[in-house]
Amino acid sequence: MDNKNASSTAGKIIRCRAAISRIPGKPLVMEEIEVDPPKAGEVRIKILCTSLCHSDVTFWRSTQPPMAVFPRILGHEAVGVVESVGGGVEEVREGDLVLPVFQGDCGECRDCKSPKSNICSKFVNKDNQSMPRDGTNRFRDLKGEVIHNVLNVSSFTEYTVVDVTHVVKITPDIPLDIACLLSCGVSTGLGAAWKVAEVQEGSTVAIFGLGAVGLSVAEGARIRGATRIIGVDLNPEKFETGKKFGITDFINPATCGDKTVSQVIKEMTDGGADYCFECIGLASVMNDAFNSSREGWGKTVILGVEMHGSPISLNSIEILKGRSVCGTFFGGLKPKSDIATLAQQYLDKELNLDEFITHEVSFHDINKAFDLLLEGKSLRCVIWIDKQN
Repeated sequence: MDNKNASSTAGKIIRCRAAISRIPGKPLVMEEIEVDPPKAGEVRIKILCTSLCHSDVTFWRSTQPPMAVFPRILGHEAVGVVESVGGGVEEVREGDLVLPVFQGDCGECRDCKSPKSNICSKFVNKDNQSMPRDGTNRFRDLKGEVIHNVLNVSSFTEYTVVDVTHVVKITPDIPLDIACLLSCGVSTGLGAAWKVAEVQEGSTVAIFGLGAVGLSVAEGARIRGATRIIGVDLNPEKFETGKKFGITDFINPATCGDKTVSQVIKEMTDGGADYCFECIGLASVMNDAFNSSREGWGKTVILGVEMHGSPISLNSIEILKGRSVCGTFFGGLKPKSDIATLAQQYLDKELNLDEFITHEVSFHDINKAFDLLLEGKSLRCVIWIDKQN
């Protein structure tokens, strides 16, 4: 979008198409909506392409509060162009290529300034359904009904409004579909291996769940020099896919017989994996991952959001034996600095990201992306807003 087009809509309400989730678990409905101009500290973005993450499916399926809020515009992996900015926004301007990112990065609070955290404490959006500064919304349908936000982004629409703390400027040299990947899942997995676990050369790694996040962990562990990377998944087809990202061994829990997955991993690794990653979001699998780690120094990193809200229960004696467990959002990455690093590594051919994109659909066919993900056929399906298939 050029500046001439941007200035013609700046400060005005925009009417555009959006794929709205109105009923839990039911197909999204394509409707015309109104998108308000950005307020102070906000950016209105024309979405170029977006993709579907498992977290979107979790919100889409939810039937109980606080996650079950409808109608809603889902989507939080995307790339777009700045259409206009609100007051006080200086780091991006009309025409910039940007990523809207669910993880905030204000650069001012104690947490954002610390190398120990990537959890912004200045702008905390507790309800995940509105704008973080004032708790209001920027979307309405043509009857005037408010349409709720999700994860500070809402990218299943031609235009969205995002707080500037959730906007990352990105080099135009990177392909749009690859840039889209960096706004959530792929960055989460890479960061978990690099910044959270700090996987060491020659180590053993076990990854529970070989979706896009799990395979990103594998890619990160491969680059850091892990010599054995074990993938755990119920879908046997994931092994062939996983080999492209460094998976060396595969375990299907359904074929372990009388042994538990942790017993199999301990036998394979002479006592347990150095690093275990849970990328599914089930308390039972989190326990399996922890029990698969090595006594003395085994580290378990939880990336999956527990889909039922269930707590995990760990044997305190096993923790006393030197094992540790931690969780992470966005792989410990600070969006405004670390995403640029990942983009450059891709451009330098250090990262294998092209293989993550398994399908593409037009915006009109967005529900096909849900079908492909739920059927286990896609890692990432890129949804092109204006491209016609």
